[in-house]
Amino acid sequence: MRDQLNSDLFDPRTEMVPDFSRGASSSDGDFGFAFNDSNFSDRLLRIEIMGGPPQCRPDGEGCTSIADWARHRKRRREDIKKETGLFMKPFFSFLFFFLDLSLCPEEQMLNDIQPDMDDGVGFENQDEEPVAMVEEIQSGDEDANSNESSWSMDCSTVLRVKTLHISSPILAAKSPFFYKLFSNGMRESEQRHVTLRINASEEAALMELLNFMYSNNLSVTTAPELLDVLMAADKFEVASCMRYCSRLLRNLPMTPESALLYLDLPSSVLMAEAVQPLTDAAKQYLAARYKDITKYQEEVMALPLAGIEAILSSDDLQIASEDAVYDFVLKWARAQYPKLEERKEVLGSRLARFIRFPYMTCRKLKKVLTSNDFDHEVSSKLVLEALFFKAEAPHRQRSLAAEESASLNRRFIERAYKYRPVKVVEFELPRQQCVVYLDLKREECANLFPSGRVYSQAFHLGGQGFFLSAHCNMDQQSSFHCFGLFLGMQEKGSVSFAVDYEFAARSKPTEEFVSKYKGNYTFTGGKAVGYRNLFAIPWTSFMAEDSLYFINGILHLRAELTIRH
Repeated sequence: MRDQLNSDLFDPRTEMVPDFSRGASSSDGDFGFAFNDSNFSDRLLRIEIMGGPPQCRPDGEGCTSIADWARHRKRRREDIKKETGLFMKPFFSFLFFFLDLSLCPEEQMLNDIQPDMDDGVGFENQDEEPVAMVEEIQSGDEDANSNESSWSMDCSTVLRVKTLHISSPILAAKSPFFYKLFSNGMRESEQRHVTLRINASEEAALMELLNFMYSNNLSVTTAPELLDVLMAADKFEVASCMRYCSRLLRNLPMTPESALLYLDLPSSVLMAEAVQPLTDAAKQYLAARYKDITKYQEEVMALPLAGIEAILSSDDLQIASEDAVYDFVLKWARAQYPKLEERKEVLGSRLARFIRFPYMTCRKLKKVLTSNDFDHEVSSKLVLEALFFKAEAPHRQRSLAAEESASLNRRFIERAYKYRPVKVVEFELPRQQCVVYLDLKREECANLFPSGRVYSQAFHLGGQGFFLSAHCNMDQQSSFHCFGLFLGMQEKGSVSFAVDYEFAARSKPTEEFVSKYKGNYTFTGGKAVGYRNLFAIPWTSFMAEDSLYFINGILHLRAELTIRH
């Protein structure tokens, strides 16, 4: 009866497709009582624990912090590269599986399944998946050492052997690897004994994983131990355990070291899906910690590429302007990738999509076109796209930004810049003149109360840099708060510059620009001029719901500057 049940369950003609995509939950059932219990098992799992050099210990062993785990992992990677005969994934040595197939003809084992080690294919990819292999069972000690010479394993001594009673339906339900192993229609799928040979470094994590597949629970709680189990779950394709480890790791305190480590985990398809919430949390942590990159400049300059991408993806980056973002990216790339060709590749394929070129000034976009750090084809495309966006009507820009909101690069989304973007129209004849448009949201204006100010990005006229600044200040009699607008010149020094200027704002009901103040001023560097109460009303009236100056929640300001001769 039992043989009949097994035959039906794993008949290759029977369609049995378990749902591997679900994470562990209470509804999955707790079969912990059946773990290693012969009464509820249909197979025996023989685990051969192989010995090896000190570097074969698990990454989590002896590690008290995530930084220790990362350092040990890095050393392990370096050791792996030096060992040409070692079959290892990062964190875990290659697992060898041997099925008890004493009845199989020798030619099948050699020709159909045993890999040809002479061609060196086994050394090409350190991220190999576990491979089910067959071996002719031999007697005595030959069984333990039969394949060491052909596989060139350093860890070649059997330290101990564990035998577990396992339930193939339980393991197959949790893991596509075990599902295929037990239902592949080959003769080995009907064998009762399965032999698994692992390195000693994998023992603790593997036992935790097997126990989880029965109980949906883990006994380990530290980050290094959870990462070891996570890597084992990745190798054996146990998605529910990966999600469980991911959730526990997210609940632990995040640090820059742990966040960067989570972003550097292997990127197999299964891993990318199962650990996505963990990597998302790591990106959010880095973006929040380093949102003011000027405050942590040295620390940020030392971050790897994945960390920089996480920071640049944030809308809340506290930086003066997108020009400053561009300058920072170039500075980081030149420091991290001194070779020009490597830098071009990284900037073009990885970082350019995080720079929001449509919000850069035209002066800076001209420099992008002539920069040697970008391929000309790439820079031309980026600048052209930015100029087309700038030329769009405001409602079309908002539509493009809305369409882009779910995108990874978010190139049309405006950040919370310290200096507000402006649109500038320049004229050379009959006189040098520029018209500057500055839009402020109602929320931005409300945040100015009681004594705040917000600055525009710089714009240029006659080779001189200017800026606008909006203030909440007291009127000239200091009797009430009001909205003020000022014009300043950037350059300090003895330069004298005479300018006629006019401030205007859109006003209801016509929603046309209405002139509010005209004047002229001879600027010297660092000086500013303007009007403390631009609308001649108190702050409360300016911010009221029925205010004449907010149109769909936006205050539209315009400044015209003309050089006086």
